Amino acid sequence: MSNTWRSLLVLVFTGLGAIALQAQNENATIKPKSNSPYSRFGLGDVLPGYLAGSAGMGGLTAAYNDFYHLNLANPAALAHLKATSFEVGLYGKYTKLATPSGKDDVWGGNLSYLALGFPLKNPVNRALDRNRSPWDFGMSLSLAPYTRVGYSIESKTYNDGFKEATNYLKGDGGIYRAQWGNSVKYKNLSLGLNLEYNFGKAVYSRRVAFDSLAHSYETEYRNEIAINGLSYTLGAQYVYNFKKLNAKGEMENTGKRIIVGAYGRPAQNLNSESSRFFQRNNISSYVGVVIDTFLLESGVKNAVDMPVEWTIGISYEQINKLRVGLEYSSGKWSKFANPAKPEQLTDSYRFAAGVEYVPNLTSYNSYTQKIYYRAGFYQAGDPRTVNGQQLKQTAVTLGFGFPIIMPRQQVSFVDLSLEAGKFGVKDVLTESFIKLNLGFTLNDNSWFFKRKFN
Repeated sequence: MSNTWRSLLVLVFTGLGAIALQAQNENATIKPKSNSPYSRFGLGDVLPGYLAGSAGMGGLTAAYNDFYHLNLANPAALAHLKATSFEVGLYGKYTKLATPSGKDDVWGGNLSYLALGFPLKNPVNRALDRNRSPWDFGMSLSLAPYTRVGYSIESKTYNDGFKEATNYLKGDGGIYRAQWGNSVKYKNLSLGLNLEYNFGKAVYSRRVAFDSLAHSYETEYRNEIAINGLSYTLGAQYVYNFKKLNAKGEMENTGKRIIVGAYGRPAQNLNSESSRFFQRNNISSYVGVVIDTFLLESGVKNAVDMPVEWTIGISYEQINKLRVGLEYSSGKWSKFANPAKPEQLTDSYRFAAGVEYVPNLTSYNSYTQKIYYRAGFYQAGDPRTVNGQQLKQTAVTLGFGFPIIMPRQQVSFVDLSLEAGKFGVKDVLTESFIKLNLGFTLNDNSWFFKRKFN
């Protein structure tokens, strides 16, 4: 055989080997940024919609509004803003995974959200013009992850026929949500609407290697699901201000108030496009390169049925002093349907309570008196189930808000919160976690300011 033909055959077999090796290691190319084994079910871990400030109060959102902090979950809160607010959130998380057979430690962290919100009527102009219009308007733009898929599991199984096999389960990806919020307030009632664009892709892979069988085939099943589509959220808040008679015999606000709030998302459809393949392969010096593909589909389009979700809450406040709140959430996830990855979920719920206290916001000689001290608690039932048991989550929270005085007496904040809790099903798999949330809020009241010449 000539050297030319010999070189060509070596090249061909090398190429086939590389293709097979790539197929064989398709599972190994998935590099999840986190390891949450339960995220392989449903759409993954559904992430909370609250920001770092309210995270220290158990994640209160329904009846929460603030002059200098955003509330993206309930769009009705946007009309209460008194300054343009730009917020960036980060998180770090330590998780201890525990099963009856072992434990593992997992560290993770990432960017949580980017958000910009602003009042459409400048409060400085209104004060200078002595404008007491009953109308207020607010708007926001934000980007945040909605769900996250990330897991890497290796398990051994035993059978009389093949004795031992290793299962490699991996997944990565998730759904992001770009959101445009609008709110209008007339006197004490505010209404809001969030328009949301959902987009993202998740990859689910399972590879089985039969360790005890020489020259055995490895099998792999891989499913990729891309989701996109529009959704919306409606919200409302009503503020009842306590009043008293002043020296002039007029009724004036005492600075104490009760807020009742609610928001929800009706049943809606998102679009999905999926691809999947099921194959087995073998690379051996005895049998050469063998690849069998049992299933190969791509570009399969479906509709994902999203459930009805709602949250209602109430809070009592002494402005710039004390805030105490309760809220309850529910989701009809038993109506969720994803033809690209069929599975049965259950209805979810969440109960939260929180408190915020500021000793003396106007203190001149003690910074600790101006710090926002926060604490809270929440308990939730997740839509996913394992062995017929619903996943449960319980956590306590602690938070601090550090005000920072910027040039021109603008007030900005650094918000820090800790969540410590447990998630999962006892005697199956539990995740004990400590999560650190860090938020930076920059406020500016010069937007839409009308300058005048006297």
